[in-house]
Amino acid sequence: MIEVFGDSSRDGELALVRIAVEGERIVSADAEGLARPLVGLTLLEAAAVPGETLVADALANALAQVFRAAPSPSRVAVAMSGGVDSAVALLRAGPDAIGVTLRLWLDPEGPDAARACCSPEAVIAARETCHSRGLPHVTLDLREEFRRAVVEPFVRAYARGETPNPCSRCNGSFRFAELLAFAERAGAARLATGHYARIVEHGGRLLLARAADDAKDQSYMLAGLDPRFLDRIWFPLGEQGKTETRAEAAAAGLEVAQRAESQEACFLAGDDYRSFLERRGLGARPGAIVDEDGTELGTHDGFWRFTPGQRRGLGVSANEPRFALRTDAATNTVVVGPRESLAVTRVRAAGRLYVPAGRAEVKVRYRSPAIPATVRQEDGGFALELDRSAYGVAAGQTAVLYDGDAVVGAGRITKIAP
Repeated sequence: MIEVFGDSSRDGELALVRIAVEGERIVSADAEGLARPLVGLTLLEAAAVPGETLVADALANALAQVFRAAPSPSRVAVAMSGGVDSAVALLRAGPDAIGVTLRLWLDPEGPDAARACCSPEAVIAARETCHSRGLPHVTLDLREEFRRAVVEPFVRAYARGETPNPCSRCNGSFRFAELLAFAERAGAARLATGHYARIVEHGGRLLLARAADDAKDQSYMLAGLDPRFLDRIWFPLGEQGKTETRAEAAAAGLEVAQRAESQEACFLAGDDYRSFLERRGLGARPGAIVDEDGTELGTHDGFWRFTPGQRRGLGVSANEPRFALRTDAATNTVVVGPRESLAVTRVRAAGRLYVPAGRAEVKVRYRSPAIPATVRQEDGGFALELDRSAYGVAAGQTAVLYDGDAVVGAGRITKIAP
């Protein structure tokens, strides 16, 4: 027999739950404020029991420590963010679905944590969506793991003079690794998420692919997903757009039908990344702003406040527009110049090709258009020769390679050249 405790507190109130488990069944419990007694229920059944918010939180914290369920070929684990996309994914997953939400680290000094996809408010919304349909929901508290795997590398990358993409790192590795591991414990045959992407067969294997709706396509952020896992993953929204998703949620009577979009870089909790980095130790440090010849044009208080392609906030005056071209962490210098000096045609990336590719369309930023390129595989990554110049490319960003709609490679940009 295993005995576990879970607690939750808010606004000075505290709830505590104790459960004792033998195998997959609860044999004793102290939990007041739930809709039904827990004794005799399996862990899967207990995860579907609603109750007062604090008590339900405490129960979720207890269940997460021991949760497991016997395998079922019809069970689908659904990653729930508390928003409309994952709620509709839950609808599509059927009556044997189980929701799972990752509670991730948020900057406690951020101004808008409630809108983040991993906030306590989002966890509650996700759980209530599941419970309203009689479905189980499990919360995994991964705040410390997320901080080590995503937040700390984000800070270190800026300190090195890079411009990291934490959403690619989170979605392409950390998040799905945790979700797939949970799906296995939950006895689920598949993992579904509310991402706008597809899975297609290409070159004899399953590959990630663009969503049908270009405006919502999230394949860039998911490009680091190992194709070996795609046979266990399902993107039920990949063939539709956001308007259809909201309409489907409204027709089903889901309260989250009109919930606002979650933020990118959720751990910033609505704050500017510069303020966040300063609080994480990258303090003010005066340095020079120079042109391409090394002539000093002004000063700044930290190279990490500038990203390639930035035009506003440079603090220098000129007769023509100037842009941040690059930064030098060693000398704390920011180099500025005209837009044409931002042009890049050669890119190296640390990553992998999922299938052989001599030519591909390449996206070097999330919102940038794809550019045709010649691809050469190298040890630990690949090199790209772009057919036309890209602008605002930065080390630390993600290069994603497409053949048609299929993602055929991805990697972190390590070097750029004209």
